[in-house]
Amino acid sequence: MVNRLSRQLNRPVESITEPAKLTSKGVAEINPQWIFVPHWSHLIPESIWASWPTVIFHMTDLPYGRGGSPLQNLIKRGHSSTMLTALRCGADLDAGDIYIKQPLSLHGSAEEIFLRADGLIGQMIEQIVCEEPAASPQQGAPVLFTRRTPEQSNLASCTEGNLSSWYDQIRMLDAEGYPQAFLEAYGMRLEFRRVCQRSDGLHADVKIMPIAASQTVSKNTAL
Repeated sequence: MVNRLSRQLNRPVESITEPAKLTSKGVAEINPQWIFVPHWSHLIPESIWASWPTVIFHMTDLPYGRGGSPLQNLIKRGHSSTMLTALRCGADLDAGDIYIKQPLSLHGSAEEIFLRADGLIGQMIEQIVCEEPAASPQQGAPVLFTRRTPEQSNLASCTEGNLSSWYDQIRMLDAEGYPQAFLEAYGMRLEFRRVCQRSDGLHADVKIMPIAASQTVSKNTAL
């Protein structure tokens, strides 16, 4: 995205990918006109967002859906589409003024949705840089989302007990770095990916491993 944006905007675009490098000193050396944060689960220091216009992106129609695991919470609530919101970073979580919103489909796997969102984020960054829209306060009562835990990836937690709920549970977790939907039986853990709906039921790829081995892997994944 960095190289593409640099070409399309005809200006230099710098990238910071490590939390330790996101410091006011490091940013001051770049002295950017804008700071855009497409994917970032770490705290952004106040010394940065208070000094430079810092834009974050949230996959809900804010103020609906403030909080963690927006994609999974949306799908669990039955949403088939959402708004991708570009907002000003501030002291309160996902409560900043809004620059622009764009519609985003929630069909497909989490990986497909994130790729779709990446393309849209690039377009939104271009629009903000070129048009410099004024940010407006959020309107309406906030609806808060709670960050999901890896334990909630267990398919046994699908209380609806139907194929549609299992399909959603598998696809909404099917992306790199996420704890895949799973079942445990007879000392084994079955993890599901690449699910599709067919007339005779759900078809998916399944990885089978001892539960003890899977516990080591799950420590490195989070929502």
